Amino acid sequence: MESLDSRLEQLERRCRRLQSVTFVALALGALGVGVAALRPMWPAEGGELVASRLTLRDAQGRTRATLSAKEEGEGGLVLHDTEGRPRALLGVDNSGSPRLRFATAEGAMLAELTVYSDEAPRLALGKNGGTEFFSVSLMTDGSSRLELADEDGRPRAILGADEHGAPGLLLVDRQGQPRASLRVSPKDDASLVLEGRDGEVFRAPSSIQ
Repeated sequence: MESLDSRLEQLERRCRRLQSVTFVALALGALGVGVAALRPMWPAEGGELVASRLTLRDAQGRTRATLSAKEEGEGGLVLHDTEGRPRALLGVDNSGSPRLRFATAEGAMLAELTVYSDEAPRLALGKNGGTEFFSVSLMTDGSSRLELADEDGRPRAILGADEHGAPGLLLVDRQGQPRASLRVSPKDDASLVLEGRDGEVFRAPSSIQ
């Protein structure tokens, strides 16, 4: 018959073997969880990487491009220069309007193309300081408008056509008051209105109101 000490020694060896097996199983399980967490999410039908933000960096670690989608519905691609500053944007805002934008190194707008309501595109150009000096747009009612602004961004010359295609030119002073108007009506009647600084008004034909 085995002694009590011999039986205890055998029991201890079995316990150590069981602990070793348990440790290996736990380690393998943890490794599997870690790999699953690090692995990109692939749809069941495969081929597409799912992420809310993707950043591309150059060899020096500088950000050169970011592709992101926000919870508010906005999403876009931003391109950065060699200093990591955003210079170009192609995106869609939360209203669904697509936009293409170019900026200076300081972030001021130089050119921007936006489409509103699926049918109203607008192109704007800005100076280095960000002041908009030119814009051309098509309105949702079918009318069109071109604006030239002064150094403070105030529209000074407005060329447009109404929803019937009737053209008109409006010249505005620094206070925003119309000083000259030339237009052709939908019935092809032409008119000219000039207003002097003293309030005197010249109209042609003289019968127009």
